[in-house]
Amino acid sequence: MLRYGLVMAAVLGTAGPALSATWADALFDEFSKDFGSVPRGPMLTHAFRVVNNTRGDVNISEVRVSCGCVSAIALQGHLKPGEATHIVARMDTTRFTGLRSVTIYVQFNQPAFEEVRLWVQANCRNDFSITPDTLAFGQLKRGGTPAASVLLSFYGNTDVQITEATCESNYIQPRVQEVRRTESEVTYQVTARLRGDAPVGKWYTDVWVKTNNLGMPPIRVPLTVEIESALSVNPETVTLGPIKTQSESERRVIVRGVKPFKIEKVLGTNDRLLVHVDSPQAKPVHVLTIKLRAGEPGELNRTLSVLTDLADDNKIDFHVNAQVVP
Repeated sequence: MLRYGLVMAAVLGTAGPALSATWADALFDEFSKDFGSVPRGPMLTHAFRVVNNTRGDVNISEVRVSCGCVSAIALQGHLKPGEATHIVARMDTTRFTGLRSVTIYVQFNQPAFEEVRLWVQANCRNDFSITPDTLAFGQLKRGGTPAASVLLSFYGNTDVQITEATCESNYIQPRVQEVRRTESEVTYQVTARLRGDAPVGKWYTDVWVKTNNLGMPPIRVPLTVEIESALSVNPETVTLGPIKTQSESERRVIVRGVKPFKIEKVLGTNDRLLVHVDSPQAKPVHVLTIKLRAGEPGELNRTLSVLTDLADDNKIDFHVNAQVVP
């Protein structure tokens, strides 16, 4: 999964690194999140990742905030070495107008008492709106180049113009187009197109819009997407037993792709565990026949890898298990 953070300006930008001097500070990837200019109304959410990179257990004893417009919780309080969690901060933009900076205090009581301070900031305004409030792509198969759009409307300033739209991720290509300009309102369509080589996973980023209004900080349009692999297999685990010795068991597996593909090889087979591919031709769906010729009694657990001719994400694994009985 990909996440992109911004360094806050002025005091927010320097406070985090200045305090990063304890074992507790070293658990965090980032210390601040600036939501930029936002319309009044949406709930803003950001997750600060915490990883226990120490050799002992770590316990989060308390999470508190400096303002009631923000709530924050730890998704998991006790972390063993190597475990991770998130401090999830939610900022309610119906509770304030203008620039608001809030401190989140994360206290630890194991292995020793320590406190880490996080910051969230937003500039809540009534002179624009975003509909819908997120560029939400939903679930996608990898390899396509879909687009998502929102309408960004400005009120009261008919001279406003969007001068730039950028994204924190190189996998997103934003563009803007003016769709309406009246005596009281200016509306742009902000479109984000996903590159075909965007990585698999559920990830979040932001599109930032700048205007010719020097009094308006950049406007943040959040973006969410969940990209699935170009290949999928069903079922992911094939159960061939229980099966008696010297007998055979057979199952079928379906492999799907976002476009036609050839299966070049299946790794992990042997003289007893065989795989038959339905066709050497390129197709979007292939049916594999898995056959087990049972030998001595015992348990079988193997991982088979299907190799294809796709340029990216060209391999997918599935598991085979069986119980051979006398």
